[in-house]
Amino acid sequence: MKILNGNPGVGIPLTEQQTKDFLNTSKLNIHIGTVDEKGHANIHPVWYYYDTSNNKFYVLTGKDSKKVNNLKGNDIIYFCIDDPNPPYKGVRGKGIVKAHENVNFNVPIAKKIAFRYIGTLDHPISYELVERLKNGQGIVLEISPIYYSTWDQSKL
Repeated sequence: MKILNGNPGVGIPLTEQQTKDFLNTSKLNIHIGTVDEKGHANIHPVWYYYDTSNNKFYVLTGKDSKKVNNLKGNDIIYFCIDDPNPPYKGVRGKGIVKAHENVNFNVPIAKKIAFRYIGTLDHPISYELVERLKNGQGIVLEISPIYYSTWDQSKL
């Protein structure tokens, strides 16, 4: 895991373990950045699941979403998860995206994301997320980070 200091002189970078802990315990959205056909940046806040065992993020989206269309010609994505409350802390970086359409792969990921943010699979939103993937309406984007840029201002 390559970690850069995301805020030199104003805080310290998170360690590898602190980065993994932050990504696993926060219920903040991941903001992913893509570039559209006109070369304009698009920012998409979405729920995510981070798998520490393979160092990858997973997000759900519609098959024909703007994110997916933007990624067709460019599989590079930028991401940011940051806590807006002091002391400020966060993780951002750059990654390579792979789209998964296999329902058997996607449904367990959808369940992990739903449980992470909602706390139960017995909720209408959880049910809807899973059903959209079962019906082939959604896909999972797998983000493989190239690097992380982290900051922690709690030690100031």
